[in-house]
Amino acid sequence: MPVVRLITRTGGRVVQSCSTSRVIVRASSDAAGAARLSLHLLVCTLTDVTRRSHTRPPVLADVARAAGVSVPTVSRVLSGSAPVSADKRRQVLRAIQELGYRPNAAARALATGKRSIISVLTSDTTRYGYASAIRGIEEAARAVGLVVALTLLDGDDEESARVAVDLALGQPLAGVIVLEFDIQGSRALAALPETIPVAAVSSAGQGRSVPRALFDDHAGARDATNYLLGLGHRTVHHVGIPASGRPSGRLLGWREALEAAGAPVPEIVESDETPRSGLQAGAYLARRGDVTAVLCGNDEIAFGVIKAFQDEGLRVPEDVSVVGFDDHPLAEIWTPSLTTMRQDFAELGRMAVDFLLGRLAGVPVEAPHSTPRLVMRKSAAPPAR
Repeated sequence: MPVVRLITRTGGRVVQSCSTSRVIVRASSDAAGAARLSLHLLVCTLTDVTRRSHTRPPVLADVARAAGVSVPTVSRVLSGSAPVSADKRRQVLRAIQELGYRPNAAARALATGKRSIISVLTSDTTRYGYASAIRGIEEAARAVGLVVALTLLDGDDEESARVAVDLALGQPLAGVIVLEFDIQGSRALAALPETIPVAAVSSAGQGRSVPRALFDDHAGARDATNYLLGLGHRTVHHVGIPASGRPSGRLLGWREALEAAGAPVPEIVESDETPRSGLQAGAYLARRGDVTAVLCGNDEIAFGVIKAFQDEGLRVPEDVSVVGFDDHPLAEIWTPSLTTMRQDFAELGRMAVDFLLGRLAGVPVEAPHSTPRLVMRKSAAPPAR
């Protein structure tokens, strides 16, 4: 497929680039600069098809109901984004044929005029969880003929959130999806007008009531901590991501497991989500001399923690066990391979699109929690006796 790349500059700074289904806009806290920003969008041409007569065109939820599968499964069949069993694929294709479902028909029914864009508000596009969720959003949007535009959130203050929201709303939107992984996402969600169709990918249902694709990192952290305690460790230290004004689900799950087991609750070592910060945290923990198990806020932190322990002459897992979170692609090939909690961020992104499409079509879509799953590799073991 040919790729078209657009570059827009403001004040001499590259602020936007896009491929055939993605537009990236960087929001400036300078309102005048944002006003001057010229956004070039790719125009998706929707193929004309003949619709069967319905009171409303069928949507993904209708296909899922008729096929007896989940809405994300229908999205995967349409986009070819992930493996689907032959039986389920046949069920979905049969339902599509019987209902007369067409992706572009759904897009036209959901959009008003030329409102064929889903705006995604996010503070990051490079870290694993963010990038994977965005990929899932793009796959699901592409399956119904919609374009995804990314608006990057600069700064964590309310004014920056308002500037980003104003920039996003300057586009012909079908709706907005917010990656509510941090305080920037929460502020952007709060700044969006109630009249705009909105969905979110989030670890908690706090604040504004909108359809959310929820990942239960509270349960995931609790399970990871219980796993390490079950190996025989007296307690588990936590290298956590700063909560930015609200308790982290991972921190709460870790503490809950320790308190339920009657284990000591050590001080939290904060990190900024990067391997370099994990390296610093690991060096600090290595010098304590009493650390046998560590739960990290994400895998990138865990990579740095493991490297720091090794630099200090400690063996992983013989001297100290390390468990990560997210199942980053490098986790499997790290040395030692990283035991971690797997989260399917791409699936969460697809679910968020389904929720948004359901709201636009007036069809309620169930919002189940996605619970992380323990992936046991070689970085965790019983403590040395």
